[in-house]
Amino acid sequence: MKGESVFGDCKKFEFLDRLLSVTEVSRPTDLVQGTLDLLILKTIALEPMHGWAIANRIHQVSGDVLQVGQSALYPALHKLEQSGWISAEWAVSENNRRAKYYTLTKAGCKALEHEVEQWERLSGAISLVVRTV
Repeated sequence: MKGESVFGDCKKFEFLDRLLSVTEVSRPTDLVQGTLDLLILKTIALEPMHGWAIANRIHQVSGDVLQVGQSALYPALHKLEQSGWISAEWAVSENNRRAKYYTLTKAGCKALEHEVEQWERLSGAISLVVRTV
């Protein structure tokens, strides 16, 4: 696919190829803004996890597509903790190191439900546009 148009043979989108100068439709590390909170909440809804385990789980479940770096993960965890959606507790990890384990709170469960509804609405709308335009 390298060097080919991301828009196929459609001539009216040639300007976008030049403007974007991309060789793939998406890049694995790009997350839609606002989805990181949803991914974190969904991941720790299963069980309490420390930061590295959260990032690793998201990477695994996404089929090795999504990579959440520390520079994005820890500020997001801090924000979620400050909002009362998650709580944190220090414990010893599986490799015998101290780690902060994050757990979903009751408010976080409600927020997760809302975030999932919003994501389904947004992704459905995007799909409609992509399929019809």
